[in-house]
Amino acid sequence: MRDHGDGDGAHDADGRRVRQGWTRCLLAGAVFVVCMAGTTLPTPLYPLYQREYGFSELTVTVVYAVYAFGVIGVLLLAGNASDTVGRRPALLCGLACAAASAGCFLLADGLTWLYAGRLLSGLSAGLFTGAATAYVMELAPPGGASRATLVATAANMGGLGCGPLLAGLLAEYAPEPLLLPFAVHLALVAASALVLLRLPETVTDRRPLSTVRPQRPALPPEVRAVFVPASIAAFVGFALFGVFTSVSPAFLARYLHVDNHAVSGLVVALAFFASTAGQLAVGRVGVARSLPLGCAVLFAGLLLLGAALATDQLALVVLAALVGGTGQGLAFRAALSAVAQAAPADRRAAVISTLFVVAYTGISIPVIGVGLLADPLGLEGAGLVFIACMLTLIVPAAAYLLHRPIREPSGTGGRTRKP
Repeated sequence: MRDHGDGDGAHDADGRRVRQGWTRCLLAGAVFVVCMAGTTLPTPLYPLYQREYGFSELTVTVVYAVYAFGVIGVLLLAGNASDTVGRRPALLCGLACAAASAGCFLLADGLTWLYAGRLLSGLSAGLFTGAATAYVMELAPPGGASRATLVATAANMGGLGCGPLLAGLLAEYAPEPLLLPFAVHLALVAASALVLLRLPETVTDRRPLSTVRPQRPALPPEVRAVFVPASIAAFVGFALFGVFTSVSPAFLARYLHVDNHAVSGLVVALAFFASTAGQLAVGRVGVARSLPLGCAVLFAGLLLLGAALATDQLALVVLAALVGGTGQGLAFRAALSAVAQAAPADRRAAVISTLFVVAYTGISIPVIGVGLLADPLGLEGAGLVFIACMLTLIVPAAAYLLHRPIREPSGTGGRTRKP
């Protein structure tokens, strides 16, 4: 009887540890959601800022793209900081940047504040993206790696989708549309900091911040055959998100007469939620098939967006968000897995950083290009030029992948591309 009781006690203790692990994992995921939501919070508000300050589409796209420069800067200078100083200090710093970003938008009385807010938002995302993903997975109980990856993926892209949805709802149905969304987010950031302080640190070998070194991009010869088509797919997917996030609210208002901020926020949110579904589907479809399939779905999403621009149909805009988001999710997660498998173990982090730099370049330079063309060609014309450029990139990448498919990652450290 005593042995049986001891067994029950051990079983109960194991059950408590598992429940505690998942509780911590989900709390870290919730903090991840809050930070990422702040990066897309201004999306449905850009038309209001245009009316408030009287700036052009080019200015909107530059304000948006400043975010990407912040992310790239952190990835290059301190992308591995959480491995050195610990997850919690890096994430607390990210939350501090998120709070400062919200403060800039609350105080905004001109473009300078908007630029500062977007730059700080980019810094917060750069600090969070890798560190929070690792933290969520490390807090999960043993044997929960797959489910923890699902939590991290859903928190990342789901958080990005929650930002425009929250801001759109508050801007449409609550007072002070340019203030309340950021006040709410600031409160959520403060609550997230309290949660983070209650969670344990997972990095045991912590070193001083002075030991953090810039992480130079790298592209070893054995990676290039996989990296080129993978990076093109990542670039196009992020560029599509960038254009959708920065100018779709203005397009919906100007050409489709959709002045409801909640609707414009929902349309953008659908793209991010679809991306989450696409990333989750990679586990079922497999990396080898997901990368060319993602390129094909991105192609379809671009065509739908072109049809929406040409016909001014809201249904096509929604379809473009869903299809394009799914393609982005499929292509990016498969690209990340394929590149990580192809890279030598001692240079894997640097190669992955290179892929992220290429991806985030996609939400800056093409977006600014659309802004430059919007004045002479109009938003519709600029959008069609953008789509044509992206199609010329994605079609050869898809054709190459069909001709020389990558191998399914095996975890053996072998080559990932067929000879």
